[in-house]
Order: sequence, then C-alpha cells, then structure tokens
Amino acid sequence: MDAFAVSITLGLSAKKLTLTEIIIPGVYFGFFQFLMPLAGYFAGIYFANKIENLDHWIAFALLGLIGGKMIKDSFSKENRKEKIDKNSFGFINMFMLAVATSIDALAIGVTFAFFRVPIYTAVLITGTITFFIAMCGVIIGNIFGTKFKSKAELLGGTVLILIGIKMVIEHTLF
Repeated sequence: MDAFAVSITLGLSAKKLTLTEIIIPGVYFGFFQFLMPLAGYFAGIYFANKIENLDHWIAFALLGLIGGKMIKDSFSKENRKEKIDKNSFGFINMFMLAVATSIDALAIGVTFAFFRVPIYTAVLITGTITFFIAMCGVIIGNIFGTKFKSKAELLGGTVLILIGIKMVIEHTLF
C-alpha cells in the first residue's frame, strides 16, 4: 500500500504520462518488494534485529527528503512541471522511493524463514502484485494531478511525509 500511495504521488507530479513513466514505478517497486523479503529470508535473524530498529527511521528520512523537496518545488514557479517530470522518474529518486517503501520487507523476509513460507512463491506474488498496483497508482495520480495542477505536488509531498511519519509511529508505538 505504501508503494501504491507513493505511485499516486508520482502520477500527481507528472504533466503527461508516457508508457515508460507508467512502467518505471512498477518495475522499481515490484523489484524491491521481491528483493527485500528474499534478502531478509537469507540474511537471518542477526541482520533482522539490526534493521528492525532502524528501518522506519531510514524510510522516514528518505520519504521526508523527497516529500520536502516536492513541497518546496510546489512553491517554485520556474519550469516547475518540466523539472518535476524529469526528476520524479529518475534513477536516484525512484531508487530512494523503492528502498523507503520496501525496507521493512527485509525484516518480514526473516519471519518467512521462521514460518517456512515457500519464499520464491511469496516474493514472486508480492513483487508481481506490487508491479501492477504501482502502475495503477501512477495512472490514478496523474488523472487527479492534471485536474489540480500545482496543488497536486504539494499534496504529493505531504503524502510522502505522512507515510514516513506513519512508519515511525507504527514501529515506535506498536
């Protein structure tokens, strides 16, 4: 669901979507939702204990940085949409978003080992579903983004920051 929400924010920031911009988030988010639990599964308990204490803070920092930049850019008037279109789907931005939304899956992968979940089936299903959900999110976000224009990026940045805050609250209170 985090990947879906972030995909919506990507769609909000795009002026006119291309097929590539629809597929890119699906590939990044789907791949990392496939890779992280698989890595967690093989990393074992030692690594999980270390990452479990930090994963929410890492995600919060990454989402906060990207969200804060989106909010700042929403108040900038010069070539706002062209700059957003190029940077939103770039390697660094997509990599950071994919890691931020899937880092907790690393620890989940360890629990898969405890419960003897068939790991390849689980990660293949998770990655595939995330791939399609992320693409749908970009399209949905773009539909709303074209209607709300400059407010869409402000909303998108706010949503990213709120997702980061939600992750911290879930890990510290529950």
